[in-house]
Amino acid sequence: MQNDFIPGGSLPVEEGDLIIEGINLVAKIFKNKKAIVVLTQDWHPLNHLSFASNHPGKNPGDEFTSEDGAIGPILWPDHCVQDTESAEFYKDLKIDLADKIIQKGMKPNVDSYSGFQDNDKKSETGLRKYLNSLNIKRIFICGLALDYCCYFTAVDGVDFGYDVYFLVDLTRGVDLPPGNISNSLKIMKNRGINFINKESFK
Repeated sequence: MQNDFIPGGSLPVEEGDLIIEGINLVAKIFKNKKAIVVLTQDWHPLNHLSFASNHPGKNPGDEFTSEDGAIGPILWPDHCVQDTESAEFYKDLKIDLADKIIQKGMKPNVDSYSGFQDNDKKSETGLRKYLNSLNIKRIFICGLALDYCCYFTAVDGVDFGYDVYFLVDLTRGVDLPPGNISNSLKIMKNRGINFINKESFK
């Protein structure tokens, strides 16, 4: 839930600001139950190869996949650059409820959609080690964007053996390429990921 992903940012997700109140509510419920809250934060260098600006003649939204699959399937506008206001968490997000912040996407030549590992699946972010150190078996995912960071985190969660719950009403997607949201939801359902909403916690 970073500034660049909120309407007005360089990579805005439509209605991304409308889910913040619900995320804060669920995070507070978790804290009251002595559960763990983790935030992920894109933390890109300016020369990150997922940025269209680093590919002459390319524009944000153009389809592009590197040979090793570490970048793609599309190029993005410059976003969440390290040590900029754009990379900070949105002001309305109650970050004081977080137990841990996991930064990702710091290598110029590989993206990290998932909160668990880089896209090339060669390096982990430290999230799995942290959760395992606390003997956590079940994870709940929400935020931005549904069909990228949330989706890849959920799928990796299943692959790493966690029981995964996806808060559908507390996510929003970019749907690039078109149809990506519906495809992501279908894959997650087929992988046994549990779809729930914020009302489940009341």
